[in-house]
Amino acid sequence: MDQSVASSSSHYISIFTNFPLISSLLAFTIAQFIKFFTSWYKERRWDLKRLVGSGGMPSSHSATVTALALAVGLQEGFGGSHFAIALVLTTIVMYDATGVRLHAGRQAEVLNQIVYELPAEHPLAESRPLRELLGHTPPQVSI
Repeated sequence: MDQSVASSSSHYISIFTNFPLISSLLAFTIAQFIKFFTSWYKERRWDLKRLVGSGGMPSSHSATVTALALAVGLQEGFGGSHFAIALVLTTIVMYDATGVRLHAGRQAEVLNQIVYELPAEHPLAESRPLRELLGHTPPQVSI
């Protein structure tokens, strides 16, 4: 077999042994399943949207980037630039979840209430409600 073909195929297979990638995907999956089961516990009904949806407890975005930063730190060292990049990314994602996305969800809640109170003949009265569960509270992000 040609050396370049063997080398190329081993690069594709190495994605399945990439510790930071596997850690991130596993953290995301676990967080989404926890969200799915806690939703059932609270509401006593299965909501399949919780398996892929954003918002709620725990934050799958925060879990994903935290696992990424930790795995990069463990594999590459906590003093290197790879860990610094992963840590900055983690901080930005967590800040966004508790800031912009949380407030966008709260605004959606207010707008939905306004539309709900419109008279039936108003053109927006039949509009589809906005998604309200977008962001996270600081405790949801930090856990």
